[in-house]
Amino acid sequence: MSPFDYTHVLTSAVEELSDSQSFRGLFHCFREGDPLPSGKSLERIVELARAILFPGYFGNSIVNSQTIGYHIGVNVEELFGLLTDQIQAGLCFGAENTGPGASGVPPCREQAAQLAAQFIAALPEIRQVLATDVEAAYYGDPAATCFGEIICCYPVIRAVTNYRIAHQLYELNVPLIPRIITEMAHSEVGIDIHPGAKIGHHFTIDHGTGVVIGATCIIGNHVKLYQGVTLGAKSFPLDEEGNPIKGIPRHPILEDEVIVYSNATILGRITIGKGATIGGNIWVTESVPAGAKIVQRK
Repeated sequence: MSPFDYTHVLTSAVEELSDSQSFRGLFHCFREGDPLPSGKSLERIVELARAILFPGYFGNSIVNSQTIGYHIGVNVEELFGLLTDQIQAGLCFGAENTGPGASGVPPCREQAAQLAAQFIAALPEIRQVLATDVEAAYYGDPAATCFGEIICCYPVIRAVTNYRIAHQLYELNVPLIPRIITEMAHSEVGIDIHPGAKIGHHFTIDHGTGVVIGATCIIGNHVKLYQGVTLGAKSFPLDEEGNPIKGIPRHPILEDEVIVYSNATILGRITIGKGATIGGNIWVTESVPAGAKIVQRK
């Protein structure tokens, strides 16, 4: 019995995998100085941002009131350098995939540094909003014993922290990186929030696993969701060539003080009015008036 010809098999596989038709749309062609954003670096960026936003809970646990300025300063310095690198990589990726901007000037280090500085300048405001999210989780759960438990243990805080970081970068028109950051939280805690969604203060998700919030969702203040809730799109309008039309509002609007219970599915550009309650396991595709209670009929 003749030996198996491994060389022939491997060579054939390499030739097929190297055929340009096989990787069309799947190949990122590296150019010197234009790497893709690094998942490992972005993980470190999220760690640093969490440590800055929640000192003592994330990052260095021995920080105290006398050393907090030093620790935050060190973290901000590292964050600025890493974020500048990653934003520059994201801008290069965006330029390659969407074409050059109106000026035709390729992304540069200075542009990335300016965006990184703008992001860091927004961190105090992000912290203020996250503080309201912690409050909402605490006062909305009788089982919670203190704010520290919420920050340390509750998946909503990790997911919403990533979302609010990513949303700020999204608002600065940084390509790719915001989506990577929210997908990190999705992998970590099972909560999928698109960075383009707009979410007000005092937002919470009880338990959290399986929640999906689409890109064009608008969520007001003091809104509470439970596990398994989907705020999605009902349909995808197509252009003349049959391709999905991008960027149009297609996800729900939830006004202030709305509560949506577990496994409810709300689809399309509809409005759930202020103070409305959506019961569990409900399929909602029409707008709901303010103060209404939508539940399953027996």
